[in-house]
Amino acid sequence: MARLRIEVVRAQAERQTSVALELEPGATVRTALLAAGLPLDQPVGVYGRRVALDHLLADGDRVEIYRPLRVDPKEARRRRALRARR
Repeated sequence: MARLRIEVVRAQAERQTSVALELEPGATVRTALLAAGLPLDQPVGVYGRRVALDHLLADGDRVEIYRPLRVDPKEARRRRALRARR
C-alpha cells in the first residue's frame, strides 16, 4: 500500500512550523504528532475542523495544532464597537 503524505503545521505567535511526513496507512493524528516531535496536549484539527487524536488520516491531510486565543472573540468585538463609537 502507498504511504500517506501528511503535513503538520503549528502556528506560534513568533513563527510557523510545517513538517512534511510520510506515514503508513491507518496513521492517526497522534501518530503524526509523535512523528513530528510535537506535543499532544493542544487542540488539533484537520483542515480547520477539530478532531480527536485517534482520527484516521487520509493522503494529503493537513494536521493543524491550535494555540489558545489571546482574547475572547466576543470581547474583542465589544472593544472594537466601543472604539468605533468614540
